[in-house]
Amino acid sequence: MKLFKWLLLLLAVAVTSIFVCVNLVKSDIAQPLDFNDATYYTVQSGTNAHSVIRDLRERGALNSGEFATKVWLRFFAQHTQVKAGTYPIEEGVNLPAFLTQLSMGSEAQFSVSLVEGLTYKEWIQTLKATDRLIDDTSITTGNYLVVNSGFSPSPIQPEGLLLADTYFFVDGATVSSILERAQSAMTEFLGQQWELRQLDLPIHSAYEALILASIIEKETAVPEERARIAGVFVNRLRKGMRLQTDPTVIYGIGENFDGDITRKHLREPTPYNTYVIKGLPPTPIAMAGKEAIVAALNPLATDELYFVSRGDGTHVFSTTLEAHNEAVRKYQLNQ
Repeated sequence: MKLFKWLLLLLAVAVTSIFVCVNLVKSDIAQPLDFNDATYYTVQSGTNAHSVIRDLRERGALNSGEFATKVWLRFFAQHTQVKAGTYPIEEGVNLPAFLTQLSMGSEAQFSVSLVEGLTYKEWIQTLKATDRLIDDTSITTGNYLVVNSGFSPSPIQPEGLLLADTYFFVDGATVSSILERAQSAMTEFLGQQWELRQLDLPIHSAYEALILASIIEKETAVPEERARIAGVFVNRLRKGMRLQTDPTVIYGIGENFDGDITRKHLREPTPYNTYVIKGLPPTPIAMAGKEAIVAALNPLATDELYFVSRGDGTHVFSTTLEAHNEAVRKYQLNQ
C-alpha cells in the first residue's frame, strides 16, 4: 500500500513537472520576435521551419531558448511547412504566428500604378523602375500584346491596349506578367462597355472606341468634362469634320516634339495629325482609364462642335465657330 502511494506521488510529481515544462516552453515561445525594424522577411525556395528558426536566431530576432524551440517544434508546432516568398512582418508577432503566416503563403503585396494618359513607352519605364519587379521585357513583348489583343482588325502597336489601374503583385513578379494582366483587364472592361454603348455612334469597333478614349484622356483630366468632350468629337465625326485635336498632332511628332506646337506642326502630314486627316488616327495615342472609355461610348448629347482650354484645366464649349473664335481670343491669344 505504501509503495502504491509512493508511485502515485512520483506520478503526480512527473505530471506536474511536465505541465510546468510545457507552460515554460509555451511562455518562452510566445515572446515577440525582434526584427530590428525590418519590414519584410524572405523565405527562399527549399527552406523548412528548422532553417527559418536558425535564421531568426542568427539575426537576433528569436530570443527563445534553443531547447524550448526544439521541444515546441517537435511536439506542439501546428504549421511547419513554410512556403517560399516575401512576407510582411507584423509588429509583435511571435514564432508560432510567424510560422503560421509562412505556411499559409500570405505573401506581402506590392503595387504599381499605371497612370492614364501616359504612353506604352512611359509605362514600360515605370514598370522597369518598380522595386521587386523583374524586368523580363524585350522587343518582342509589344508584339506579343498586339497579337493577343483580340481586336479585329488587329492593332499595329501596343499603344492603348492596356488598362490604366493599380496592379498588385508579389515580390519577384515579372514586368510581362503585369502587362498581360493589364491587357486582360482592358479586354474584359472594354468588351463589357462596348455592349453597353449608346446606339448609332459613328464608331464602328471597340478598338475605335479605345482610340477615341485615349484622345479624351489627353484632352482633359476633369472628370465631369469627359462625356462632354466625347460629345464634341462624336458630333464632328458625324458631320465629317476633322477632329483637330492637338494631342494627336503631338503624338505624331513623337520624340522630336519640344513642348511648343506650331502652325507648321498643324500642317505636317502624319497619320496622327487630325488637322490633316479625317476621322480617327490609326491607333490610340495613350493609355486610357475606365472613365474615358465609358465617356467615349456614352457621349453627352449636345450641339457643341468646339472647345478651348481656359488654362486652368477646364474648357469653354461652343456650338458655332464664331463663339469658339471669341473664346480662343479670350483664353488663348490674350494670354
